[in-house]
Amino acid sequence: MNPQLKILGSPWSAPTWMKTNNAFKGGSLKPEYYSVYAQYFVKYIQAMKAEGIAIDAITIQNEPLHGGNVPSMVMQPAEQADFIKNHLGPAFRAANITTKIILYDHNADRPDYPLAILADAQAAQYVDGSAFHLYGGPITALTQVHDAYPNKHVYFTEQWVGGPGNFGDDLRWHVSTLIIGATRNWSRNVLEWNLAADPDYKPHTDGGCTSCLGALTIANGGFVRNVAYYIIAHAAKFVRPGSVRVASNIEGGLENVAFQRADGKKCWWSSTPGAYP
Repeated sequence: MNPQLKILGSPWSAPTWMKTNNAFKGGSLKPEYYSVYAQYFVKYIQAMKAEGIAIDAITIQNEPLHGGNVPSMVMQPAEQADFIKNHLGPAFRAANITTKIILYDHNADRPDYPLAILADAQAAQYVDGSAFHLYGGPITALTQVHDAYPNKHVYFTEQWVGGPGNFGDDLRWHVSTLIIGATRNWSRNVLEWNLAADPDYKPHTDGGCTSCLGALTIANGGFVRNVAYYIIAHAAKFVRPGSVRVASNIEGGLENVAFQRADGKKCWWSSTPGAYP
């Protein structure tokens, strides 16, 4: 319906028969299936394209250090580097796929993970950048990775809102920490999770999140917009594709971020305790 949307694909697990524990929860990808799994990415992108859906980027594994999700799969830095440089990167190149390959996709408390892979020149040649969540660590970790490899991009790809939530407090924290904080630390985007759910926070997998508040709550043939909707919608209304962040000072603790749009207009956000941005 909106072909200008940019879609990021991210798997939670390889098929169970490819994994060391033959289960959806935990386990790792068996090395003998690296090439086969790389072809799954190729076929996914090609199949979506056949339906008119372009996949702008993929991350290799959602939260690769968390084997407790249902589903989930653990992938250590050395394993991800091997998968990229010897399997996924060459498979994309052979199939003429230009979809971006983005590393890591986990918390900001482990910047050493993407840094280890970016230090491998053979792997890094296929990599567009690194993705982060913020369930651990400081948002400034994004700058640490950017400064070490400024030619590689940084992305912020997930933060949840716990239901039922507190609209004012949640709005303030997410704008301050993500819309302002992530972009001031070189992130090229901000994604909230998740998109939509019913009033009971469903559907979800067995063992999945039982209180994740969607950007929309869908019920009785209609929907309600929740805080994640307004966090993203307010920023996206003004910071259009082609915008660039411009430097701005933080005076007297007034958090802010500024952008110049492709049309030459400027916009900025600020956030202070006790006040909406």
